[in-house]
Order: sequence, then structure tokens, then C-alpha cells
Amino acid sequence: MMMAARESCFCSCLRDHHHHLAVMVVLWLALMASSRGAVGILDPVDFLSLQAIRKGLEDMPGSGFFSAWDFTADPCGFPGVFCAGDRVVGLALGDPRAGSAGLEGRLDAAFGRLSALAELSLVPGRVAGPIPDALAQCPDLRFVALSKNMLSGAVPAGLGALPRLRTLDLSYNQLSGPIPPALAAAPALSNLILCHNQLSGSLPSFPDSAQLLRLDLKHNQLAGPVPSLPPTLQYLALGSNTLTGRVDSVLPRLTRLNFLDLSSNRLSGPIPMSVFSFPLAGLQLQRNAFFGPVALQEDVAIPMVDLSYNRLWGAVPPQLAPVSRLYLNNNRFSGEVPSRLVQGLNNGMQLLYLQHNFLTGIEIGPAASVIPMGASLCLQYNCMVPPFDTPCPLKAGSQKMRPVNQCPEWRG
Repeated sequence: MMMAARESCFCSCLRDHHHHLAVMVVLWLALMASSRGAVGILDPVDFLSLQAIRKGLEDMPGSGFFSAWDFTADPCGFPGVFCAGDRVVGLALGDPRAGSAGLEGRLDAAFGRLSALAELSLVPGRVAGPIPDALAQCPDLRFVALSKNMLSGAVPAGLGALPRLRTLDLSYNQLSGPIPPALAAAPALSNLILCHNQLSGSLPSFPDSAQLLRLDLKHNQLAGPVPSLPPTLQYLALGSNTLTGRVDSVLPRLTRLNFLDLSSNRLSGPIPMSVFSFPLAGLQLQRNAFFGPVALQEDVAIPMVDLSYNRLWGAVPPQLAPVSRLYLNNNRFSGEVPSRLVQGLNNGMQLLYLQHNFLTGIEIGPAASVIPMGASLCLQYNCMVPPFDTPCPLKAGSQKMRPVNQCPEWRG
């Protein structure tokens, strides 16, 4: 009995001794680094966390990012490690130079033990597996960018509870499942970039109080209607999903938008005319089921407008003449092409696509008889003989005119 008690005591003391020894080694290494000119002694928890993170990741062939991660030195001097006092506050993992090989491996849950971490980024590479839920244990996180890797699984819902998170970029990965509703309620989130993944389900509703400036969810598998969005938005990209329903009650309040891409969805209803007065660099509404006329009252100053492959009808508005690249093809526009629109090709317009409509001619006026070099005009497959023999895109087909039975107003 006495011998067993002694053995038990000995084992317990040995475990305690090993634990204290590990901590002492960490402190000794940090002290040695400090004696060589470091500002402070790295917190032992952060030191061990960096070791665990390093074990989960490797340099891809051609990368030498981890070659200087020698844990006999001060980790605050490692490439990509940024410290404030004795805490790690930033990690930029991988060589940031363009064209450099990235990292591979997995993200360890030890990230969550870096409780002072404020910024985390990962260069493009082949890092796979899930995003650790433990990241939500870093209350100071404000910037997370893990794009262009092979991360899979769900977007951690706990990230939505981070009070300071401003930018979350998980684009170009293999993430799946729904977008956590908690993310939409993140109080400081201004940039949510989840494009080019495999996310499904519906778009979460964002409160009007949200500080969101950029929402990029294009190229996913999202479905359902577009919910109410905060009026702070400046960049909205929802293209290449399977979204349905109308947007005429959603878009008019987003008056600060400078980019809008809703292309390649199943959206329907009329296009709200107010979007043409937004300070947009590009308006992409192509390949949907929008219908109705485009009844503009003022000239449009948007450089690129793509309304192609919809069900828009009525007259082509001359107010689109200032647009540099204008795609109105594959709709149901009818009547004559405004002469001002064709003349626009001599006034800075670079491209005017009107093919695959029901247009009957060109309005009499100072329309250009010669298309300037470098400009593109396509009028084929309408209810008129194209007056300009200009090259059209291959997907416009080879037929110059619609069949007569499709053109009740065709005049030969």
C-alpha cells in the first residue's frame, strides 16, 4: 500500500515537473530572445500556439516562408508575425509577393488561443480542411482574409459574434452550407466577401443598422429572394446564383451603390429606373427574367450597362447614348433605334449590341454612316435589314434578319 502511494505520488510529481519544465523552457527562450534586443517576452500561450499553427502548415514547393521560423529565437521577429508587447496581434501567413508559392496543410484550432489576435491573412495556396470554430474566441479580430485556398466545410457561425470584425474574406474556397444569419448581425462588419464557394440556402436579412459597405456573394448556389439590404452598401455582387423574385423594392434604397451585379440569376419583375441614376461603375443585370419597358427620363452616366438576355420590351431609350459599353441584345425591344444612340458611336461609345430584338429600323437623323475604327455595333436578327455590315459576336448566329412571320410590322 505504502509502495503504491509512493509510486502514485511520484507519477503525479513527474507530470507536474514536465508541465513546469515546458513552461520554464518557453520563458527561458523568450528571455534569451529578449536579451538579444527584443522588446518584450512573448506570452507563453501565444508561443505554444504559434508552434501548433506551424505544425499544421507547410511551405509548398518553391516557398521558403517558414525557413525563418526558428523557435529558439523571438517569434515576434518571424516573417508574418506582428506583436504588441508580449502578445501576437497579427499573422500574415505565406510570402505575399505576387506569384510566390503558397502554403499547404490545415488550420489548427490553436488560432483561437491567440486571444489578442486582430488581423489574420493567408496567401493563396492549398490549405484545406475546415476553418477552426476557435477563431471566434479571438475577441479583437477585425480582419480575416483566407481567400484562394481549398478550405471546406461551413462558415463558422461564431464569427458573427465578434464585436470588432470589419472584414471577412473567405472567397475562392470550397465552403458549403448556408451563410450564418449571425454574420448579417455582426455589429462592425463592413466587408463580407464569400464569392466563388459552394454556399447554399437563402441570403440572410441584414438590419438597417448594419455598417456593410461591400457584399460579394457571386458564384455560389444561393437561392430564394433578395432580402432587404442596408442602405450603406456601395458594392453589391450576387451574380451567378439561383436567386428569384423581384428587386424593385430592394434596389431603390441603395443609393450609394457604385457597383451592382445581379447577373445570371432568375430574378424577375421590372427594373427600377432609379438604379440608372446611381453612381455606378458598372450595371450588370444580364441573364435574368426582368421584364417591362426601360422608360428613362435623364441621360445615363454609367460606363457599362448590360441588360442582355432578359424580357425587356418597348422602345430603346436614347438616354443610354452616353454609355460606353451597352448590351441590350436578346430582349424584346421594338420600334426604331434612336439616331442619337447610333451617333453615340462617334461620341465615345465603344460597343452597342442590339441583336436578337424586334427592331424595325433606324430613326431618321444624323446617324453615322461609317462606324469608327474600334467601335462595335451589332443589329442582326431584328425586323430590318442591318444598315451596317459590321462584325457581330459568334453567338449572335449567322441569320441577318428574323423570319417575316415574327415581324408583323416588317416593311421589307
